[in-house]
Amino acid sequence: MADSSPVPEPPDTLTDTRELLLGYLDHYRSALLRKLDGMPEDDLRTSRLPSGWTPLGLLKHLAYVERRWFRWGFAAERVDDVDGDRDPGSGRWHVGPEESVDGLKRLFLDECARSREIVAGADLQDPARTGGGFGPSEHRPALVWILFHVLQEYARHVGHLDIVRELADGVTGE
Repeated sequence: MADSSPVPEPPDTLTDTRELLLGYLDHYRSALLRKLDGMPEDDLRTSRLPSGWTPLGLLKHLAYVERRWFRWGFAAERVDDVDGDRDPGSGRWHVGPEESVDGLKRLFLDECARSREIVAGADLQDPARTGGGFGPSEHRPALVWILFHVLQEYARHVGHLDIVRELADGVTGE
């Protein structure tokens, strides 16, 4: 994985809700890629935890989080696969041996780019559209809720990756 330019944490003077949510989301997206940079492929594909997830599996999972919440969930786009990060038998995150590191990074970056396009064309109070992740009789969360939900998922998973990276090679820090 090539080095990723860090996206700094938004300044503590920022009060615009949209800019704050999007700034933190890009900060955590960047942090994820930086924490994976420099890991040998064997370490990217090796689990150090009883649950069995791998750093590469986490990258793939977060690409599908972007797809599920923004493309399928909020925009109700027709997408080929919303659960491609999960093994059909176990439900656990899965990366096949044929899936390359570069290919999964490209998938992640493409999904993030599409998410940014969707968010740029919507108001924070807009509800998710019907037809993707939400049916006509279901409550459809507003974009602001989806952004906050995805942000907290990134924060949690990047924290998990901090620990896995330290266990793998001793690298710590942002």
